[in-house]
Amino acid sequence: MNIQPITLTGRVVRLEPLSEAHVPDLAIVGRDENIWRYMLYGNIQTEAQMRAWVLDILGRQARSTDLPFAVIHLDSGHAIGATRYLDIRRPDRGLEIGGTWYAAAYQHTAVNTECKYLLLQTAFEDLGCVRVQFKTDLRNERSQQAIERLGAVKEGILRNHMITPEGYLRSSVYYSILDSEWPAVKTGLEEKLERYLSN
Repeated sequence: MNIQPITLTGRVVRLEPLSEAHVPDLAIVGRDENIWRYMLYGNIQTEAQMRAWVLDILGRQARSTDLPFAVIHLDSGHAIGATRYLDIRRPDRGLEIGGTWYAAAYQHTAVNTECKYLLLQTAFEDLGCVRVQFKTDLRNERSQQAIERLGAVKEGILRNHMITPEGYLRSSVYYSILDSEWPAVKTGLEEKLERYLSN
């Protein structure tokens, strides 16, 4: 698995390598406290905090554990959120898609479906992954529903899995998609995208 920075372009969004240049846009759209409620980064409300977050994620990229993307909305040309590959396990041909957040105005639109489609397609068809996983806070029912709509299989719950910045003992729900399941998942995502884009 040769995982290098790459730009992925769809009909609604472009995923491009995250950089400090995205900080101003992300700081504006990231001011909604609801975005960070179940995330592991704390409540990011200022440009300085967003810059620190971006630098932290870029540090993970430098350690080859993560590959982060800024989500660019094609119609506006602005960054509206972020996502990434993480927990990259090259010997096992597996990785996780996560750390995903979007401005509230772009939630429940084609944005997430297309982002996940582009990331999954690249993971399975270009990188040769045999497993892509997702995890979310047990309390975050909306995220669980979104992952299930992708066609991912729920695997179980890791209890007291992480301690959040607020000191909460978070349990995580894990999901996965295997390479053998990708063709059916791909068809489902393409159908969902067509419905979004035809409305």
